[in-house]
Amino acid sequence: MTETTLVPGPFVPPTRFAVPGRIAVGGDAAFAWRTATLTAIRRETPHAATFRFAVPGWAGHLPGQHLLLRLTARDGYVAQRHYSIASPPGDAGHIELTLDRVEGGEVSGWFHTVARPGDTVEVRGPLSGFFAWPGDRPALLVGAGSGVVPLMSMVRHHRSRGLRVPLRLLVSARGPRELIYADEYGAETTPVFTRGAPAGVPVGRMSAAHVAPLVADAPPGGWEAYVCGSNGFAEHASRLLVEAGQPVDRIRVERFG
Repeated sequence: MTETTLVPGPFVPPTRFAVPGRIAVGGDAAFAWRTATLTAIRRETPHAATFRFAVPGWAGHLPGQHLLLRLTARDGYVAQRHYSIASPPGDAGHIELTLDRVEGGEVSGWFHTVARPGDTVEVRGPLSGFFAWPGDRPALLVGAGSGVVPLMSMVRHHRSRGLRVPLRLLVSARGPRELIYADEYGAETTPVFTRGAPAGVPVGRMSAAHVAPLVADAPPGGWEAYVCGSNGFAEHASRLLVEAGQPVDRIRVERFG
C-alpha cells in the first residue's frame, strides 16, 4: 500500500470488488508501537526505493499484510501512513518497505530526500488479514505500479520456502525503467508495459488477452486472486478476472489513491 496525500479527490463509490481489508491480526503485538531503525536504502526505479529496517521484537507477518508507520518531526509534528510490507515473513527482525515518491507527499518526500541509515521511525502491525496469503492455496497475483509491493512479499515467500503450490504474477508498469523489482522476476511473472517496452514487446493496457489465459490455466481447485493498485486499476483488473471466469468471491482487492 502506498502513501495517499491529503489533497481532496473525486469520490469513488465502493463496488462489489472493493472489499476493505482493514482487519488487524497478530494479537496484541500488532497494536504496540515499535522503533524501527533504517539500515539500508536500495533504489528500485527513478521514483521508487526500498527501505530496510531493523525492528526488535517484530512479531512477524504474512505476505500481503501492511503496517502503520509514524514519523515525528523535531517540532513534534506527527504524520502516519499505511505501507505494505515488501519483505517475506522469514526475514526475522527486519522488514522492508518500497515507497514511491508521491508528489507533495510529506512522508515519502522525507524518505526519498532526507532519510539515511541510522534514522528511526515507529511502526505498528502487522495489519489486515483479508489480503494476506499464507502460501496454502494457488495464487494469481495482479498488480500495477507500486501495487506490486505486497504481491512481491508473496512471491518472495513462495521462493524462500520452496512452495510447490502454483503462483503467477501479472504486473503492469509504464515501461521497463518503472518496473519495480525488475531484476527479481522469474518464470512466474508476466510484465505488461503501458507506455514503452523493449523491441518486439507489445505496448498497451492490461487486457483480456493477458488475464484470460492465466485464469483458464487454473490448477485444480482454482486460483485465489489478489489485485493491488490504484482505484482505476483495481476496478479494471477485477472486471477482467470476472469476465475470464474467476469467481467474484475469490478475488481479494487492495487499492490506494
